[in-house]
Amino acid sequence: MKKFLPFLIFIPLTGLFVVGLNLNPRLVPSPLINKAAPEFKVSRLLEPTQTISVADLKNEVWLFNVWASWCVSCRAEHPLLLDMQKDGIKIVGLNYKDKAQDARKWLERLDNPYVFSAMDPEGVVGLEWGVYGVPETFVIDAQGIVRHKHVGPLDERSIRETIMPLVNQLESESQQSELQSQES
Repeated sequence: MKKFLPFLIFIPLTGLFVVGLNLNPRLVPSPLINKAAPEFKVSRLLEPTQTISVADLKNEVWLFNVWASWCVSCRAEHPLLLDMQKDGIKIVGLNYKDKAQDARKWLERLDNPYVFSAMDPEGVVGLEWGVYGVPETFVIDAQGIVRHKHVGPLDERSIRETIMPLVNQLESESQQSELQSQES
């Protein structure tokens, strides 16, 4: 029996390894989905004397993009964020665990897709939102409810197949709700 002990241990460990390799970390569910966006009130990156909070963003559909100047994947998705901003999508940034001067230089050099970007140098806001890496992007509806979380860099496919259809649906629902309240 002792001869087969290493083999008996090896087989289950190999099975666990194979299963682990096939898991997609982007499919980690967020406990925030369909719940109110976590509140925060922090300084704005470009206007540090001013603050931004979730309450400032009510009644609008918006994206919450967590980024950092040191993040290589953030650089890869940045042109797509600029395109979405040009298409009228409201994007709020959360500059995560970064130095403010590095983040400002990064936006000056690459252009700024954000309506504003909040500073989170210690990662406190990110922790509240369940962020465990950058980039991550959340879709928030007009009532301030988190409707989707995308882990990792956005790409053309995820924007075309998931983000934009959801944003369009949420904006349409918001407009219909606004019209119904005006008629009442």
